[in-house]
Amino acid sequence: MTSLSAETLAAAGTGPITTAGNTQLGLAVLAGIAVIVLLITRLKMHAFLALTVGSLALGVFAGAPLAKTIASFTAGLGSTVAGVGMLIALGAILGRLLADSGGADEIVDTILARAKGRAMPWAMVLIASVIGLPLFFEVGIVLLIPVVLMVARRGGYSVMRIGIPALAGLSVMHGLVPPHPGPLVAIDALHANLGVTLALGVLVAVPTVVIAGPVFSRYAARWVDIPAPETMVPPRPAEESARRPGFGATLFTVLLPVALMLVKALVDIVVDDPADPVQRVTDVIGSPLIALLSAVLVGMVTLGRAAGFTRARLSTTVEKSLAPIAGILLIVGAGGGFKQTLIDAGVGRMILELSENWAVPTLLLAWLIAVAIRLATGSATVATISAAGLVAPLAAGMPTTQTALLVLAIGAGSLFFSHVNDAGFWLVKEYFGMSVGQTLKTWSVMETIISVVALGFVLLLSLVL
Repeated sequence: MTSLSAETLAAAGTGPITTAGNTQLGLAVLAGIAVIVLLITRLKMHAFLALTVGSLALGVFAGAPLAKTIASFTAGLGSTVAGVGMLIALGAILGRLLADSGGADEIVDTILARAKGRAMPWAMVLIASVIGLPLFFEVGIVLLIPVVLMVARRGGYSVMRIGIPALAGLSVMHGLVPPHPGPLVAIDALHANLGVTLALGVLVAVPTVVIAGPVFSRYAARWVDIPAPETMVPPRPAEESARRPGFGATLFTVLLPVALMLVKALVDIVVDDPADPVQRVTDVIGSPLIALLSAVLVGMVTLGRAAGFTRARLSTTVEKSLAPIAGILLIVGAGGGFKQTLIDAGVGRMILELSENWAVPTLLLAWLIAVAIRLATGSATVATISAAGLVAPLAAGMPTTQTALLVLAIGAGSLFFSHVNDAGFWLVKEYFGMSVGQTLKTWSVMETIISVVALGFVLLLSLVL
């Protein structure tokens, strides 16, 4: 096998904080991850603090001076927040506007009015996927599950037949499609093209959500047949009690940032000339920051003002949307600090050297690493961030499409088998009124199907592209 290029080794990090050998570095990585897992799972420590302590422990175990470890961690934290912090904030604002204005209700009601009988699970997938584009997973669950339970009770449907497609739509969007935090951080860490990743992510997401949603829900409904919990079914407000934005305007607002980023990706591929005026314009309007900012500003009119919001109400909505994401920003930032500590310790160089003789394809390796961290920590975001940091050196010199597929492989691995150490597991369990065993047979199996099926499609695309 040919030797590693200078550029690849540089991307792997030169190991400035320690000169430890591969064996010590490998043990240090395992110890650092073990500290994070122990703090999160056993001591119930917040992931931000656990990642911070784990990063420092990694440096200590690797024999690095504490001052240099701190410098690496803080540099990684700062660069990560600078890269994705604004995008997460803008996504949160758009999601809050969608919920508070009644735009989410408008989409739900419009689609449900046109779906009957066997079409209902497919309608729930469509609703969850559209609503899930700008919303964080937890927000999406809180928003959609009451609707799922209401539809199941009033329409006489099996809760699992309706609920699994909705959960699949939310989960797939969360793990594979930016602007969700996990994919954004992986894109930033691997220097992937956001537009290409978004396009390929949607391409992988569509068949994945069909298999894990409507198809799997047939079996889930047989395994777990439960009624909708009475206490969780909300009363619907009177339609005349509030103004709502129209369906078309709401859908346009939600899909605007996606469309702008896809246009940029398409122009970059077709034109491929940085000096071309068309490409220069699309590079600006299709950048993640401008695309999401445009959607937020448009949403203030199409969603907020259409719902009768005053300027003061709009300001309050924006303010309320930012408070809940503080924890997410800190976790993402600390994950970036952990990633940088890994790189500066020379872990990237170690992986490159060792992987020369590995028969495992890079995409599969990235998926396996994400799976291991997901199973250990229960956090899809932590799994994505950590795996991206570990395999970042392998992305150096990769073609644009392969780097995007590497991001998707990590995202797919981060969704594998949610169980008792995952907050989402308990959220789903309580909302549906299931036992731990029932939740494992439905929600956990669904997450595993998403992970494996998405990986399969990623590997297929890697053979074609």
